[in-house]
Amino acid sequence: MDKFRMIFQFFQSNQESFMNGICGIMALASTQMYSAFDFNCPCLPYYNLAYGLGILLVPPFILFLLGFVLNNNISMLAEEWRRPQGQRGKDPGVLRYMFCSMAQRAMIAPAVWVSVTLLDGKCITCAFCTSVPVETLGNASHPRLSQGEIQRVLARIPCKEIYNGQQLIANEVAVRYLRCISQALGWCFVLLMTTLAFLVRSLRPCFSQAAFLKSRYWSHYIDIERKLFDETCAEHARSFAKVCIQQFFEGMSTDLVAARCHLPRKAPVDAGEAAEKLLGITDRGTMNMALKSWHRCKPALHLHPPALPTGNGWAGEGQPPTHPSAPQRETAAYYSWV
Repeated sequence: MDKFRMIFQFFQSNQESFMNGICGIMALASTQMYSAFDFNCPCLPYYNLAYGLGILLVPPFILFLLGFVLNNNISMLAEEWRRPQGQRGKDPGVLRYMFCSMAQRAMIAPAVWVSVTLLDGKCITCAFCTSVPVETLGNASHPRLSQGEIQRVLARIPCKEIYNGQQLIANEVAVRYLRCISQALGWCFVLLMTTLAFLVRSLRPCFSQAAFLKSRYWSHYIDIERKLFDETCAEHARSFAKVCIQQFFEGMSTDLVAARCHLPRKAPVDAGEAAEKLLGITDRGTMNMALKSWHRCKPALHLHPPALPTGNGWAGEGQPPTHPSAPQRETAAYYSWV
C-alpha cells in the first residue's frame, strides 16, 4: 500500500506527472481492450479489408480523442486561444507548446494499440488475405475456378473452420505468410515511434532550448494562474454565501426579537473575517463585471510595487517608486586606560 500511495502522490505532484500517469493507464487499458476483444473476421470479399483496417485504425483514433478529452489542459488551451487580446498578449509559442505536449501524450495509447495489433497479425491477415500470391505459395493452375471464386476462397483464410481451399493454397502457409508481414510492420512501427521520440527528446534542446524553456514556463504559469483564480473565486463565493446567510438569520432574529421582546444573540466572531474576504465585491453585478473583466482584459504580466498612502492621497502617483535609504552603520569605540 505504501508503494501505491507513493506512486499516487507522484502522479498528483504536478499537472505533467498527472497526465503522464493518465496516459500510462490508457496505454495499459488499450492492451487489455485488445486482449478482451473478440476478433471475428467476416471472411467475405471486400468486407475483410474494411473490417481489418477498421479494427486497426478506428480504435486508435478514438483513443487519441479520448486522450485529448482526459487532458485538463484542452479547455485551458481553447480558452487562451479564443480569449480577447486585452491587456495581455497571446504568445503563439506557448499555445504551440501546449498543443504539442497534449498531442504527444494523447498519441501513446493509439501507438500501443497499433503496435499490439500489428504484432498479433489478425487484422492484416483478415484485411489482405485476398492478396496472397497464389502463384508463389499455392497452386495457381487449379482447374474450374474463376477469378471471383478464387477471391471467395481466399477470403475464408482467416476462418479455418470454413476454409475449403486446401488444394488452392494451404491455410497454414497463407496465415503464416500474412502474419510474418504483419509482425515485420509492427516492429518497424515500434522502431519508428521509438526513433521519433528519441529525436524529439534529444535534439530539441540543441536548437531551441531558450524558447522551449520560456514556452514551458508560461504554460505552467497559465495552468497555475487558472487554478489560483478558481480557488479565489471559490473562496469568495464561500465568504459571500456565509455573509448572506448570516445577514438573513440576523434579520430573522431581529424580527423575532421585535415580536417576542427577546434580546438578539451576539453575531459570530468569524463574520468580520468572511466580510474581509469579499474584497469589496458585495453584489452580483460587481462580481459578474469582475469575471467579464478577467476574461476580456487579463492584467499584464508586469509586477509593480503598490503605492504608499499619505495624508492627502496616494504617494508616488506618476513617479517612480522610491526605495527607503539603507540604514547607516553605527560604530562604537571603547577606550581603556592602562
